[in-house]
Order: sequence, then structure tokens, then C-alpha cells
Amino acid sequence: MAARTTAGIETWSTGLVEPERRLDYWIGAVCECFLEMDITTPVRSGFDCSIERGQLDAIGINRVQGSAQHVYRRQASLKRSATDYYYLLCKTDNEWTAMQSGRSARLQPFDLMLLDSRRCYEFNFPLTSNTLSLEVPISWVESWISDPDAHIGRRIDGRAGWGAALSTFACQLTPQLAVDRPLPAQILTDQLGALLALAYGSEIPASPSERRDAEKLLDRIAGAIRLRYAEPGLTAADVAQQLRVSERTLHRSLNNAGLTFSGILNEYRMAVARRMLSEPRFDHVGVGGIGLRVGLSDPSHFIRQCRKHLGMTPAAFRRQR
Repeated sequence: MAARTTAGIETWSTGLVEPERRLDYWIGAVCECFLEMDITTPVRSGFDCSIERGQLDAIGINRVQGSAQHVYRRQASLKRSATDYYYLLCKTDNEWTAMQSGRSARLQPFDLMLLDSRRCYEFNFPLTSNTLSLEVPISWVESWISDPDAHIGRRIDGRAGWGAALSTFACQLTPQLAVDRPLPAQILTDQLGALLALAYGSEIPASPSERRDAEKLLDRIAGAIRLRYAEPGLTAADVAQQLRVSERTLHRSLNNAGLTFSGILNEYRMAVARRMLSEPRFDHVGVGGIGLRVGLSDPSHFIRQCRKHLGMTPAAFRRQR
């Protein structure tokens, strides 16, 4: 999805129209600037709102100012929308509430929330609608957060930890900054993405090249273990030294794939032990000898591994074939 582009700051304001037409004008402005949404307000007279918008690379920076209102994005609005985005919202003046995907949150000043325009949501600004709304492409969020669905509609505490750092940085983003950029746009947007990932405690997804490198290292680790499984006392440090990587890198690569060194090593050893115990041509080799051939020189340890992986002792496994 290509990002919207603007040459400067765009402005919508209800101050341009008669008081009795302001809510209708505002709904139209919101639908033009953001997405198709429905809006109600408890303000019977004096309703007044405005939006300023600037574009910082892929990210739209929207500053909303004005009266209290309740905003709904319903199924009918989803069907009318031609584009979709995530929105990162933050208010600094008073509390507000939001709901999406069955999650409801009460947010204090400086808290943040990520909303997905592909799903229904609603939020209520009971006193003012003064809000920072960052419009971010779906693909941009997915490049920084490994599982966005797990986080949409959840409050980010804007006063503690990485949430405070994210809130502080985000609140410095203004439409004017998008025009008068103090740093290259990509540096600013990368900073926002990294802080968002940290605030959610999310591991930043690997790039395609990083994934390929990780898969190659996993293949190399598995290949080395497959060739050396019969060595008694084989360690991760031994394999790491052979592959010329640090032991920490080896363990991290395996952990990221949900694997462990000892798990892979034992799987290889017990696969070979199963085959040898199953085939009559190895009957002349005692149980202890088979254990030794697969790198388990301690007979009691070999028996324990057989019970764990084969469900019985090696002698019992051999008899039941």
C-alpha cells in the first residue's frame, strides 16, 4: 500500500462554516483526512474542531484539536473504504476510552493505542478531541512488530519504560516537523518503529536476507551435529568452533527456531539407536555397545534416553520388534 503524499501542511477547520453545519462538515473532513467513520458529539452548541496534517515519508502526522466526540468505525464504513492503515493515537490533556477486537481500555494522558482500520473500533473523547494520530501503512507496522494482532486495542503505558520513550518521541511529531525536517525522514520513522517494537516488547521481524542467513546457519549446525553425533561429550562449543561462530550465536540461532543443541543432538543419537536396535544385523552388538556407537558412553544414561525417546529400555525395545 503506497503512503499518501502531501507537499505541505493540509488543514481542515469547522471555523470555516456556520455553527449548525459544523458537525456534518467535521464528519466529512474526518472521512477525507482519515477513513470512513461515524461521529456523534455531546456538545449542543459551540462545537468546533480542526485537523492539521503533514506527511513524513510513509507516516501521516495528524493533529486533531477540538470538542468532545464519540467516533465509530462500523461494518458499513469498512466496506466503503478503499485504503487501510494502522493508527497510533495519543492524547496528552485528559483521559479517553477505546475499544477494538473485544479489547476495551481507559487511557490516561500520554498513553498510546494502536488501532487497525480493517476492523471495527470506537473511541470516546469525553472532554476534548485533542489527539496526535499517526497514520502508518500496514506493511510498515508489520516490518516492526512480529504479531500486530496481539497488540491492537491494547494500552501502551506512556509514563513508564519504553512506552514513556515512545510517547515522548511521538508527541514531538507535528505536521510542521514533517515539512521542516530536522533529520532525514527515514531516520525519524525508523526511530518511531524501533520504539514501538520496544514498547510492545516485540522482536523486530527479520529481513528476508537475515532469514536466509539464519536458515543457512541452522542447516550448518544440523549438518555438523549429524556428522559428529557419535562423539562422546560433544558440546555446543565444539560445533560453534567448527563453524567459526560464537557459542552465543549458535544458541541464539537455535532458540529463535524453537530448538536446543541438546535436543537436536539427542534426536540424532536416538534415531540411530532406534535403527540399530530394530535391525537383526546389529544383534551381535550389546546394548552398551550401541550406546557407545551413538556417543553415549554411560550405559545408564543411554537407558534413560531410550526410556525418554523410545518409551522403554533398549533391551525391551529390541525384544519387542
